[in-house]
Amino acid sequence: MQHRKLGQDGTAVYPVGFGAMSFTNFYGPTNEAESHAILDRALEVGVNLLDTSNVYGQGASETVIGNYLKANPAAKEVFKIATKGGITRKADGTGNTFDNSAEHLESELNKSLTRLGVEAVDLYYIHRRDPSIPIEEVTETLAGFVKAGKVKAIGFSEIAPASLRRAHAVHPVAAVQSEYSLSTRAPELGLTQTCAELGVALVAFSPVGRSLLTDTPLSFEAAQNLPFLVKNPRFMEPNYSANIKATDAFRQLANEMGIAAAGLAIAWLLSRGEHVIPIPGTRSVAHFNQLVEGANRELSAEELKAIDRILPIGWAHGDRYSRAQWEGPEGYC
Repeated sequence: MQHRKLGQDGTAVYPVGFGAMSFTNFYGPTNEAESHAILDRALEVGVNLLDTSNVYGQGASETVIGNYLKANPAAKEVFKIATKGGITRKADGTGNTFDNSAEHLESELNKSLTRLGVEAVDLYYIHRRDPSIPIEEVTETLAGFVKAGKVKAIGFSEIAPASLRRAHAVHPVAAVQSEYSLSTRAPELGLTQTCAELGVALVAFSPVGRSLLTDTPLSFEAAQNLPFLVKNPRFMEPNYSANIKATDAFRQLANEMGIAAAGLAIAWLLSRGEHVIPIPGTRSVAHFNQLVEGANRELSAEELKAIDRILPIGWAHGDRYSRAQWEGPEGYC
């Protein structure tokens, strides 16, 4: 298994990482025992990149990982941990705002290190840009964390290619995180290319389309009970039914190819470039096994054409975010 790198000369990681937002109740109820079972399986398979954030469950995801590392000290030498800062709650509690000030980021990083039980994280992202602070200044702050030994590499989430170039000119950026999948292909309009040019990893979150690209998509009824998805255009009718119908053929193709639909979606992403690292999340060990199956499947040119015929660019019904959910990510097309 050929590993991929976080940055041109950075840490080598398994081609598929793990998105630990699912260690919270974001996509449905879970508990620490179920989450730790997934981490046990990750160690067995070789998945070593764990991606979390200070705001996932308001620190719950980091705490779950920290408790696992405390109970399994040897895992600290295996897992490469990425976390994030920069999102905070509005004073009136009505939603999120963004704070990239040095004081806020340092405070939140210190809290993350405490919850994780580590002295340094392998990768620290700005979760969302604070438009009031130039990205060069924010990059200098992150570089200071590297110099202090609290962070080994830096990254940004949901930024535009032009912003990446500005940041990278100040200090090497190891990774940019963006939603990227067969259902969300906007990164192909400049971000994948810029990352490849600069030697930056493109870490793809929601790589199975928030379940749409799996054998068992979340039901419409289940989505109504999840605060994020109930307001997400792709999970609202009539878009939801249209998206299920559109992806039925993808599930059938995966079955004919002898692979889980989720694994096929991951394999497709891995074919986009050696710098692309998907970070799917799950609450189930069985589904985890389906996801990592994609790392062992190299798709032929004919198989890729078959996928593109079934799910061509722009097939999805509804935007990936609602208007409110779009607050924060940088547009560039």
